[in-house]
Amino acid sequence: MLLKTYIEFCMPTIELSVIDEILLNSQCKIDGVVVNTNTEIKQGQNICWSVVEYFEPDVDINWKLLWEGDEILAVHKPANLPVHKTTRNVINTLVKLVQRESNFSDAHLLHRLDLDTSGIVLLTKNKEQAQYWQPKLAALMQKKVYKAIVYGKPNWQELDFECFLNTKQDSDIRCKMYVCDTGKQSGTFFKVLQTCGDYSIIECHLKTGRKHQLRAHLAHLGHPIVGDKIYANNGEYYLKRLNDEITELDELKLKTSHHLLMAYEIELDINGVEQLIKDEHYSPQWIKFCNEVGLKG
Repeated sequence: MLLKTYIEFCMPTIELSVIDEILLNSQCKIDGVVVNTNTEIKQGQNICWSVVEYFEPDVDINWKLLWEGDEILAVHKPANLPVHKTTRNVINTLVKLVQRESNFSDAHLLHRLDLDTSGIVLLTKNKEQAQYWQPKLAALMQKKVYKAIVYGKPNWQELDFECFLNTKQDSDIRCKMYVCDTGKQSGTFFKVLQTCGDYSIIECHLKTGRKHQLRAHLAHLGHPIVGDKIYANNGEYYLKRLNDEITELDELKLKTSHHLLMAYEIELDINGVEQLIKDEHYSPQWIKFCNEVGLKG
């Protein structure tokens, strides 16, 4: 692989002209030696470069350590913080922040949360532990509980919902999941915690872990999550954002800057020892919305 290709891979938002400047200004070293050309690089080499001006979109970097075991960490991920590298964020991601700001410079993710979802994320302290625990993830996480603020008042207090989830070829939003006759089996147990006016807080016990499972289930049941850019308001916000057509009215209609879904509780089975972890670090948007509509978050 060529050096410029590698830098572009590591920093996908960087302009190619900036990479040229890095080499021209002797801001790149391979194994401690300054390089000025687009040389071929090899596996195992130490490559270091500096960027004078580099910008990423603002994200909430206020992650928190919730629990630490011998090999596993549980941390709070704020909404609007990607768990790992994206096309827009390379430096400020959850895993990079944990590596930089804790004693675990080789921390590895065990699972993911959507960008807008806040709550508990599990990591291991190093790569070897991740390789050990990832195949055992289903047995490790005995219980996963989320909280969601949704539109409307369900006509049920508890609901055990199962269905197939799949994409639709004719959907305007390719990543959107739908309840279909075929697809991947999914199941969630829902419990209404409270209702006030036009909104409710729902406790969601995951029985499976499919893509967008809770968001798709609740939307299908007629109670999309407040602030959901894909599943609320027929995905209007998501489609307009693709075409750079978002207006102030669209922002107001969305009601919150991120969807109000939180990974609230996880019960682990670590080699026969149970560990219950809760996250009560509700986002400012969650607290603000509850105060505005009279919910007790």
